[in-house]
Amino acid sequence: MIMQDQSAVENFLKAQGRNDGGDVSIITTHISKLFLVDALAFKLKRAVRLPYLDFSTPAMRLVACQRELDLNRRTAPELYLGVRQITRQPVGNLVFDGAGEMVDGVVVMRRFDQSALFDGMAMRGLLTNRMIDDLAQKIAQFHADASIKLGDGSKTMQGVLDINKRALQETGLVAAATLALITRQFEAALHQHADLLDRRGRQGMIRHCHGDLTLRNICLFNNVPTLFDCLEFDDDLATIDVLYDVAFLIMDLQHRGLAHHANRLFNRYCDETGESEGLALLGFFVAVRAAVRAHVGAAQAQDMAPAQAQAILAEARAYLALATAMLEAPTPQLVALGGRSGSGKSTLAAQCAAAIGLPPGARILSSDRLRKRLFGVRPEQMLPTAAYLPEVSEKVYQIQREQARATLRTGTSVIVDAVFDRPEDRLALAALASQQGVAFHGFWLEAPLGVLEARIQARQHDPSDATVAVLHQQIARDPGPMTWQSIDAEADITAMAAHVLAGL
Repeated sequence: MIMQDQSAVENFLKAQGRNDGGDVSIITTHISKLFLVDALAFKLKRAVRLPYLDFSTPAMRLVACQRELDLNRRTAPELYLGVRQITRQPVGNLVFDGAGEMVDGVVVMRRFDQSALFDGMAMRGLLTNRMIDDLAQKIAQFHADASIKLGDGSKTMQGVLDINKRALQETGLVAAATLALITRQFEAALHQHADLLDRRGRQGMIRHCHGDLTLRNICLFNNVPTLFDCLEFDDDLATIDVLYDVAFLIMDLQHRGLAHHANRLFNRYCDETGESEGLALLGFFVAVRAAVRAHVGAAQAQDMAPAQAQAILAEARAYLALATAMLEAPTPQLVALGGRSGSGKSTLAAQCAAAIGLPPGARILSSDRLRKRLFGVRPEQMLPTAAYLPEVSEKVYQIQREQARATLRTGTSVIVDAVFDRPEDRLALAALASQQGVAFHGFWLEAPLGVLEARIQARQHDPSDATVAVLHQQIARDPGPMTWQSIDAEADITAMAAHVLAGL
């Protein structure tokens, strides 16, 4: 609900463009207006009162501006320049930071090219794997540095569910009976996960996060993925489980049909953090985030012309449909991809993972990445020869199985990726799947020696340290009786993935 006329302030901000000789572009959201003026952007809080925020007075808006500056400097200090007050002179005109009555406040930001926003880049097909990898690392580091609040995770999520229910009621997005059914589904899921939520709260996994981590709040600034525009108006809403924070971005990618990017982000974030037990919560978290987007979209539609409102409402209902789908019970399975170096195991795993299990898909446990994490180095950093001694490799395979077991227990499907040229390692995986009561599928990738050699020699920025000499050592070893399904690794990656997925 709009509580105050801000037209004079808006005209004042528009005039800054004329003063600077530039044009002014205006971007409107449900709680803000952004005035893009020359090299700067002035962000004005709209005078609204909603179930989850109150910007109804100039003083409240000024506090929110200062809070936004402080919080966003955690991730984007180069973008957030300061806060300015808009005051009224005795003669009635508005100025910045005058001695008269304070009428409003704005956050002053450095303007960046709007084409660098991740939401637009996503829709234009410009997001690369490297960008997603860098973004996952940025988010993981931000979460590691974020302030911790020990508490009950279930209580935190109950508060979010209450807000969602209230907001959906006020927007009238769905009929009362439908809303009652959705509410029961969410409450049942919360009850199911309450113990784990509380345990994570005691373990320090509830932190002051971004809170609004969607593609539209990420930009490529100086060629670095940069998080900005965090949730500043309610510390409680932003002090959440770190997985709930990243779930918003996974949900956004999934909703936009970018399932492979969603899966890659999920996997790289888990690679960075070592997350496993909490994955039981991810479907619930994504569902809650989708419900948030549903009621926010429905609220935005109330201020739009009918034709535009219908499109926004249709998208809001699509978000709600995604939310209910994510509450379905998962059926996890274990998939193993084996083969000699250069056979394309990691590429095939990435191609298949999004289609296995509930979104965002399967957790990929790569022996190369696990080995690098064991030694505390980045995936692309080469390890010494001693890191590949038989006893070390045995330890890596053991870690891989342990993490696969822990992940399967959460209901998440797993792809394990390693050479697997020893029969005992392959048998151990089949036994693990049997113990966990999940289906097991093993695939062995084969390609001519020349193809494998060429692929190894062409690698760049790759977690594998394997050389052609290592490949020749693998070729010399007898893998024993092979019961896994054979795949022609010289084939097109799409055909290989279709082979795997058809065999599940």
